[in-house]
Amino acid sequence: MTTLHDANPAWPVTALCDALSIARSSFYYRSHARDEEPLKESIQSTAGAWPRYGSQRVAAQMKREGVTFADRPVGERRVRRLMREMGLAAKPHPKKKRTTNSEHAFPRFENLVKDLIVTFPDQVWVSDITYIALGKSGFVYLAVLMDVFTRSIRGWFLSRRLDGDLTLMALKRALEVGTPQIHHSDQGGQYAATEYVALLQSRGVAVSMAAVGCPEENGYAERLMRTVKEEHVSLSEYRDFEDALAQIGQFLSDVYQHKRIHSSLGYLTPAEFEANYQATTE
Repeated sequence: MTTLHDANPAWPVTALCDALSIARSSFYYRSHARDEEPLKESIQSTAGAWPRYGSQRVAAQMKREGVTFADRPVGERRVRRLMREMGLAAKPHPKKKRTTNSEHAFPRFENLVKDLIVTFPDQVWVSDITYIALGKSGFVYLAVLMDVFTRSIRGWFLSRRLDGDLTLMALKRALEVGTPQIHHSDQGGQYAATEYVALLQSRGVAVSMAAVGCPEENGYAERLMRTVKEEHVSLSEYRDFEDALAQIGQFLSDVYQHKRIHSSLGYLTPAEFEANYQATTE
């Protein structure tokens, strides 16, 4: 087939374009479809390292790592399209085992954070408990405290028993690095227990609790535990308690705190976000 580029070079380009009623820019245009295979490999690598990331966070992570396409940062729309073509999709959420027992005789506390706007570190800490299966060896239990503003882990503890010592040890560890204005949790017996509440009040911490049957009122902690389960526990195998302790500790202290980006933090890690905040307020 004869094309415009095959025409007699002696004919003026302007005359040809006028005769065919096309813009001169069309004469000089050359198709340059770009090879997306290297980009797909980068997406596969990022999604493999962070299997629970959706396209938005995959794109943000690739930007952090300096991945480009046509010498420009990779856009989320392109990543979303390619992930769809590659069959990369987030896996369904694992079912949650009930760890909250609100049937106890300890005092209850009102929800102090329901309409509160959190604007600085250690204004509000949230806490929750989750179970972790050890193959055929039963379960262990993890208690974690997180600072809402920075999403930083303040303290955690892993135990073979779902009792008051589980949460109390996590709290004691957290109080070694800071003190919140408000401690928020569900109404489980571990958080309402006399010794736990007394320790908080001795440090001048206000105690806040979500209403019974309203896990959304402790949503920050619920999402934290879902992240731990989805992005580490469901992808790991533990030989025994000591192995679980080491792997979970490494995830919380290193991966979550220093490597995992958060959309709510402007795609920074908790450590980066907190460091930036401290630098701007000094």
